[in-house]
Amino acid sequence: MTPAEPPPFAERVLDVVETIPRGKVMSYGDIAEYLGEGGPRQVGRVMSLWGGGVTWWRVVHADGTAAPGHEERSLVEWRRERTPLRGARVDMRAARWDGGPG
Repeated sequence: MTPAEPPPFAERVLDVVETIPRGKVMSYGDIAEYLGEGGPRQVGRVMSLWGGGVTWWRVVHADGTAAPGHEERSLVEWRRERTPLRGARVDMRAARWDGGPG
C-alpha cells in the first residue's frame, strides 16, 4: 500500500523534477546524484508512486528513453516542449539538465 503522503526523500525527488526546465530532462540517476542520496531505482520508485502530478516526462532513462508504457505520451510532451530528440528518444547530449541555472 502506498502512503498518502510521500516521504521526505520522495518530496525532494518531486521538487527536483518540478525545477527541470521545459525542453530539458534529467535521468533517474542524474536526480539521485543531484540530491546526493538514493539511486536510479529509488528515484524510479518515487516517480512510479507519486510522479503523476509533476512533469514526469522530463525524467528519462540514461539512454534517453521514456518509462515503459509512457513512450507515446512522453513523445507528445517532448515534441510540444521542443526537447531535442534522436528519433523517439531524447538526445541526452543536447537535452540533459545538470540542475544549474539556465
